[in-house]
Amino acid sequence: MATQLLEKPLVQHLVPIRNRLLRTGFQIGAGIVLLALLAQIRIELGPVPLTGQTLGVLLIGAAYGVGLGSLTVVAYLIVGGLGLGVFAGGASGWAVFGGPTAGYLIGFVLAAALVGYLAQRGWGRRFYTTALAMLLGNIVIYLSGLLWLSQIAPDVRTTLQWGLIPFLPGDVIKLLIAASLLPVAWRMLGKRT
Repeated sequence: MATQLLEKPLVQHLVPIRNRLLRTGFQIGAGIVLLALLAQIRIELGPVPLTGQTLGVLLIGAAYGVGLGSLTVVAYLIVGGLGLGVFAGGASGWAVFGGPTAGYLIGFVLAAALVGYLAQRGWGRRFYTTALAMLLGNIVIYLSGLLWLSQIAPDVRTTLQWGLIPFLPGDVIKLLIAASLLPVAWRMLGKRT
């Protein structure tokens, strides 16, 4: 039974809908809503606001696994691109993908996939391995975001000032919250089965 739990993402054990298509649709919809709500938690720090989105991306990746996690984040981006105000500050439309946050949005998909991959290999079961997986996910988001932002910023120092340095304390807090939640959820699931 323990091996089976490692192979299936956490969310597969939490949503009791038998029909796979309905369950997947519900999970993707719930993930989009979570990301949209967390995107509205924001602090303006310059061209890139500090939001709760990375917390949602890390949780979705870890709980949903590589396939469903990255698919959910892609669906979120499509919903925002099509005009629903799910991005930070209620922003929407394809023009967002040409602005200063575009690299971070693309990094969300990559981070969800990486964290999901690691979580499906048992990295979501203990605080330290969950934190490490999520740290790696954050690094992917930063790399993608900073690469994009460097095309807009006048120099490397400005790029780091706009897109990295002010976010580190908040992202550490979000990482600790997310890394604390997953192992607890797995322990609770273990008591239930």
